[in-house]
Amino acid sequence: MVQTMTDNATPLRCLVLGGRGFVGSHLVDGLLAAGHRVRSFGRLHTGHHKPRENLEYFDGNFENSDDVRSALEGCDVCYHLISTTLPKSSNGDPCYDIESNLIGSVRLLTAAVSEGVKKVIFTSSGGTVYGNPRYTPIPESHPTDPICSYGITKLAIEKYLEMFRTLHGLEYQVLRLANPYGERQLTRGNQGAIAIFLGKIMRGESVDIWGDGSSVRDYLHISDVTRALIRCIEPGRTEERVLNIGSGIGVSVNELLDSIEAVVDRPAERKYLPARAFDVPSNVLDISAAHRSLDWSPQVGFTVGISRFYRWLSNNPHAL
Repeated sequence: MVQTMTDNATPLRCLVLGGRGFVGSHLVDGLLAAGHRVRSFGRLHTGHHKPRENLEYFDGNFENSDDVRSALEGCDVCYHLISTTLPKSSNGDPCYDIESNLIGSVRLLTAAVSEGVKKVIFTSSGGTVYGNPRYTPIPESHPTDPICSYGITKLAIEKYLEMFRTLHGLEYQVLRLANPYGERQLTRGNQGAIAIFLGKIMRGESVDIWGDGSSVRDYLHISDVTRALIRCIEPGRTEERVLNIGSGIGVSVNELLDSIEAVVDRPAERKYLPARAFDVPSNVLDISAAHRSLDWSPQVGFTVGISRFYRWLSNNPHAL
C-alpha cells in the first residue's frame, strides 16, 4: 500500500492546473464538496470563475515557470489537467507540443519537489497513448505506440513522473482518460465528439463524420471522471499508479449519432468525409485495474449521460 497523505477527516490543499476548464471546473466542485481547500490555476478571464469558500483563483500561464512555482506554494496535491495541444493538431507542430507540454510538465515536477508537494495526479490520454490497439478492451499493459505527438508527449510525461518518484520520492497517479463528456463542455470547440455533435444537432447544423462512422470510442460522463480523480487522494489505495478510466464499452460514431437523435428527438444531417490518418479504428479501455485499485466504476450510463447534457444545454442556451 502507498503511504497515505492524510486521514479522511483532514482536508488537503489541492492545486488544480486547468481548474477553470471543462474537467477542471467539475473537479474543483468535487474537491470543495469533499471538504478540501482548492487553488484553481488558469489564465485570467477564462472558464468558470465564481467566488466560494475555500477556493482561491490563481491567474497564471502554465508555460511560465514562475507562475507555476508560485501556485504550488503550500499545496499538498497537484492535479495536472493542462494541455496546450489537441490530438488532431499536435502533429502539425510537434516542437511546440514538446516545448509547451513536456518541458512545461518537467518544470512543474521540479518545482513540486522543491515546494514539498506530496502527490501529482496527471490526466493522460487513454485514447492516444496506445496507438492502434492490437486488441480491445485495452489494459494498461498494452503496448504504447502513439501515432500523434499528443499521445507521445502524454506518455513521456508519465515516464518523467516515475523518474521523479524514484529519484525524489514524489508520489503520483496517472489516469488515462477515455473521452469525457457532459455539462459545461464546449459545443463549438475542437474536441469532444458528443458535445460538438449535440450542439450542431440542436442548432440545426450538419455533422461532419470523418470516415464511414464505424470507428469506435469509449465515452465517460464527467461526473464519473471527477469521482475517479478524487479517489486518487483518498487513503488506502494500492500501488497501481497508471490506470485506465473509461466506460469499458465501445460506441461507434454512427451509434453515437443514433443515440443523440433519440434524446433530442431530431434527425442529424450527416456529412461523411475522408478518414483521418491519426484516428485509430477502435479504442475501448479495460477498466478492471481502476475498479481494483480505486474501488471505482462508472455510474452514469451512456444514454443517461447524454440526456443530462442535453437538459443542461437546453437550460443554458448561451452554451450553444
